[in-house]
Amino acid sequence: MEKDKIATKTRVVIIGGSAGSLEVLMYILPKLKPISNFALVIVLHRKSSEDKTLEELIEIKSATHVKEVEDKTLMIPGFIYIAPSDYHLLFENNGELSLDTSEKVNYSRPSIDVSFESAAQVYGSLLTAILLSGANSDGTNGLLEVKQMGGTVVIQHPDSAEMPFMPKHAIENITADRVLDINGLLEFLNAIDS
Repeated sequence: MEKDKIATKTRVVIIGGSAGSLEVLMYILPKLKPISNFALVIVLHRKSSEDKTLEELIEIKSATHVKEVEDKTLMIPGFIYIAPSDYHLLFENNGELSLDTSEKVNYSRPSIDVSFESAAQVYGSLLTAILLSGANSDGTNGLLEVKQMGGTVVIQHPDSAEMPFMPKHAIENITADRVLDINGLLEFLNAIDS
């Protein structure tokens, strides 16, 4: 798939990750150009708590503003949204993000699969989903749904992942549009809005 084709059609980028993915984000976010044409949504496995350290850390590291996600938050291009702990993050047809407390999926809430699948059903070919480092299989089924709905699938190269199981599992089960190391992920993200 051509870079230009992805750049012109993406309206939502969703990044999912678990163990080892925060380090990737802390490398990418300070170097990420301010975004304007798409919303960036981050779904990381987190401990259940009211702690807002992750949101604060990402806001400090990024040139793009972080909007806190509450139930029925309207998603606006040019902002970063972070799935809160202990809720599944869902995408609504009216452009809102909603929160769900149903059972954990892959031992996680938020689950990457749940968010990827929900985003794929709403945004289809306008979605780019990126899976980062992690130690379980969460994300693979969601990426399959993204692919089936015409979205773009990007996976961190396992050799560049602190915990390679999650991206490796996805690569074994999906034909990704891109498999990129950390610098490649940064270049890819910076090309979307250009």
